[in-house]
Amino acid sequence: MIRAANELLVTIRQIHAAIRDEVVATCERSSLAALSEIVAEQAGDTIFAIDRISEQVLLQHFAQLSSRWSFVLVAEGLGEDGLMVFPPEIDPARAELVIIIDPIDGTRGLMYQKRAAWILTGVAPNRGAATNLSDIELAVQTEIPLVKQHLSDSLWALADQPAQGERYNRLTGESIPLHAQPSQAPTIAQGYGNISRFFPGVRAELATIDDELVRRTLGPAEAGKVQAFEDQYICSGGQLYELMMGHDRWVADLRPLAEPLLTARGQASGLCCHPYDLCTELIARKLGIIVTNEHGAQLSAPLDVSTNISWIGYANDAIHAQIAPTLKTLLTQYLLLKA
Repeated sequence: MIRAANELLVTIRQIHAAIRDEVVATCERSSLAALSEIVAEQAGDTIFAIDRISEQVLLQHFAQLSSRWSFVLVAEGLGEDGLMVFPPEIDPARAELVIIIDPIDGTRGLMYQKRAAWILTGVAPNRGAATNLSDIELAVQTEIPLVKQHLSDSLWALADQPAQGERYNRLTGESIPLHAQPSQAPTIAQGYGNISRFFPGVRAELATIDDELVRRTLGPAEAGKVQAFEDQYICSGGQLYELMMGHDRWVADLRPLAEPLLTARGQASGLCCHPYDLCTELIARKLGIIVTNEHGAQLSAPLDVSTNISWIGYANDAIHAQIAPTLKTLLTQYLLLKA
């Protein structure tokens, strides 16, 4: 178990608050063009000017954290390998912890002020290269609100404690408890859920599977009636939040499974979900949400910035039972999953 885990939790939540406040302040005083300027291409993703703001605050605070814990920090933007050791003189193999963080998950939506983004952090005991998502024992995610939004939610969990949450009012400075409650609905009917298809390339195939999944699950639609809804939140932390708050009943991000289709067409590989995007899934599982990979097993990807991940989230056991078998059948039928 993580030494002094509750103390570490408090410190990480303070770091999240500092990142959130600096990013919001910068959004208030900067133009869209300045925030959306591309400054680098690293670890398979694009780094925008707004990302650099969070990285500066992150490094400053994590340097201070190293006076109490030794750790390997894993984050997009920390050089080509996405790794940095604290304190810098220590052998990475002897570091106590691995801390993986996404300083801004949902950069694109935030910099255009379309949707809130999230700061994501997961902490695991250091087991070297074998350390993976299933080892995470502390997770925190904090909302970076839009400029016009005065409330900011945060949720956290420790491996041996229930998940908790807080809603912060950035106008008054007050905070109140936030009680997350995933949907208890026994069906996807009249609820939100979807297969993620954010970018051009294989949206048609993924949409076909999504449509067929709903048809096989709920039957043919009646004239003038809608069976279910979807909401494409381009942010994995945001998708987990929507499940945790009961807004969505299921979500599947299967982009890596569609990569062979792009390759066969001679198209460049697309942008996929990475371990830092899902480093807070412990919180969701603590709330009773079922989070799996494409084969139905618990996520266990290495803590790096490059591994592509497929994942599926179900709000409860009933939704899992309704969706999972049909989804697996369709993925096999459409050759995205081997039989």
